[in-house]
Amino acid sequence: MKLLSIIITALLLGLVSNAQADKLESLRTNKKIITMQEAQAPYFSIQIIALQQAPQAPEFFTNVDEAREYACQDGYLRFCVGQFASYNEAKGALEGVKSLGYDQAFVVNTKEYVLSDQTNSNSTGSELSKKIDPSKSYTVQLSAFRFPVYLSHFKNIDDVMEFQMKDKIFRYTTGTFKGDVAEQELARIQALGYKDAHLVELDKYLPFKIE
Repeated sequence: MKLLSIIITALLLGLVSNAQADKLESLRTNKKIITMQEAQAPYFSIQIIALQQAPQAPEFFTNVDEAREYACQDGYLRFCVGQFASYNEAKGALEGVKSLGYDQAFVVNTKEYVLSDQTNSNSTGSELSKKIDPSKSYTVQLSAFRFPVYLSHFKNIDDVMEFQMKDKIFRYTTGTFKGDVAEQELARIQALGYKDAHLVELDKYLPFKIE
């Protein structure tokens, strides 16, 4: 009986361990490839590459820890580094970027990118706030990345939920709020430093949640 008890305990511990295992552990990265719904000020940046197919691993971005991804209407994904207040400021940083191995890099004004309909159709916080339905549940989207990041990236946020949508983008949200308090929670989270946070309908995300 004692041996049986030990075996059962071991099996239960194994189940708990598996339940808590990080399914994305082997894929997580400190590189932040940020997917952009729209161009944001400051608009000048340095484009390092344009691709028709999304890269499959963060190691693709050699010597780059953070880049912004713009899905454009012509079918290309454009990746940029840095945000600069003026063309001249961006040009001053261009040689440094080229020295990292991106010899075809050049200065762009991201406001001139024509983004795909899919990208533009994503609701921003300001658009959604006009359509808040008190009967629906919302969650606050913190960020969207090409590759899964470590959850420790989200400072001051404990209950981070992770989703991989049909577009293969990883989206991170926090909380479940009814419409009547969702905007208050959004303001609170933006005050923590997540200036790009916005509300999304939870039911539309739940089928893509990573447990």
